[in-house]
Amino acid sequence: MQDFNLYFRLGMEHILTWDALDHILFVTALCLRYGWKDWKKVAILVTAFTIGHSITLVLSVSGNLFVPVKWIEFLIPLTIAGTAVNNIFHKEGKNAPRLPLIYFFALFFGMIHGLAYANLLLDLEGKEGLTLHLLAFNLGIEVAQLLVVAVVLVLSFIFVDLLKVPGRWWVSILSSLILLFSLKWAVERFPQKDVSLSSTAYTNEKTPLCMSGALCRNGLLPGHQEQSRFESREQV
Repeated sequence: MQDFNLYFRLGMEHILTWDALDHILFVTALCLRYGWKDWKKVAILVTAFTIGHSITLVLSVSGNLFVPVKWIEFLIPLTIAGTAVNNIFHKEGKNAPRLPLIYFFALFFGMIHGLAYANLLLDLEGKEGLTLHLLAFNLGIEVAQLLVVAVVLVLSFIFVDLLKVPGRWWVSILSSLILLFSLKWAVERFPQKDVSLSSTAYTNEKTPLCMSGALCRNGLLPGHQEQSRFESREQV
């Protein structure tokens, strides 16, 4: 039970810490143009994202898929940028597609985000106890993800429904800010052939930067000081 709680907490910290700001912004961008009345659409988005990261997680832990960490770290801000751009330019009304593109974004981009922690679990546990720890970790991620979605919906209700900020302004302005952040990260994380991302914030090149802080806080990376991805970029 202690291990279950530990990995559940790791899953939540994967989403709810400052080091996981990129994941928070992705979930925010994913749900930004929806309100409480659109809860069914939000449920589909969250389900699609969950299916996406579960697919790559299973493939990775079974040894059938491996993507270098430096490319995962680079692709994640691109998923945020793509979602933000879709928010800014999406069509409303009669010309809107029957199946919004955002659902495919949630599924495909979820696969990329799933890569960010799949190899980590294998590094920590190998095959023994992986199923239980994987379940706990996933549950932690889902709970944290739902908390982020709830905050986004509450803020949308306050600004759009109560304060009467035009919905289009709300979505476009926040999506534009998210887009700027994501492009900045993409430039900072562009893979360099002669630079190893493991030199400052990894104990193993398979461990993503977004997880290094959570691991240190929970004593799973002994002998290494906690370091945010932003600090590590400055030192490289």
